[in-house]
Amino acid sequence: SQPKVRYPRISAALELSRDSFCLNNKIKSIPPTMKTVILASLAASAAAFAPPQIGRSVAAISESKADLESLASGLNPTLKFYDPLNLSEQDFWGKGNEATIGWLRQSEIKHGRIAMFAFVGYIVQSNFVFPWAQTLDGAPHPSADLVPEAQWDAVPAGAKWQIFAVISMLELWDECGGGGAFPHYTKGRQPGKYPPFTLFRDNVHFVLDLYDPFGFNKNMSEATKERRLKAELNNGRLAQLSIFAFLCADKIPGSVPLLNDIAIPYSGDPMVPFEGQFSYF
Repeated sequence: SQPKVRYPRISAALELSRDSFCLNNKIKSIPPTMKTVILASLAASAAAFAPPQIGRSVAAISESKADLESLASGLNPTLKFYDPLNLSEQDFWGKGNEATIGWLRQSEIKHGRIAMFAFVGYIVQSNFVFPWAQTLDGAPHPSADLVPEAQWDAVPAGAKWQIFAVISMLELWDECGGGGAFPHYTKGRQPGKYPPFTLFRDNVHFVLDLYDPFGFNKNMSEATKERRLKAELNNGRLAQLSIFAFLCADKIPGSVPLLNDIAIPYSGDPMVPFEGQFSYF
């Protein structure tokens, strides 16, 4: 039988977003076996102590508060620079203000990308599910009749651990700059630029890079790059508001009036990823 389709969710999502989401650096798939996760984790750990690749030159980028103000004017000419907590003037961990700004910029871009995945995934999961089995024993994917938060709760704990293992591996690879291919984002790397898997590909097994794996954008003009980076930032900010609007509407009835007609009450806790399956307490 065909899964139940909630087209109003798509309609409301379009009203809420009004823009297409820029899905750069997408995580295309999750490795099928824990063997791949273990190999990747070991390789990434070793890469953290590997020297930079010979002959590779990466220009260091340092940003100041003035750079943020200039960027903000281009992103939102109406709101412009908005920093009520004065984070752009802070010195986190004694690393200096430029390192702090690099950390903040990386964090915003990363959260924006994940929010775009979450927003699109929420809409898709509300209407369609994969027709094949979710587990080796033949258990199906959670029904589209469930709200996405409840669908996640229904995912087996083992599958969730695999997802978090892959996320941890990708985070480690980012932190070590791809084994020295790029400097750390607090030390001059362009914010949001994920390192290639060159070291892993050459020493473990073939794997595509996350961004532009086939080199389609290698000849992109600087003006186009600038425009797309700004679009990604704006879309990421909007996606963060949008996914939390969905979560709040399901968890707290009436909290988002625009979504009152389509929100489905959820009794669980969306901030507890292993609710009912695992706990430290």
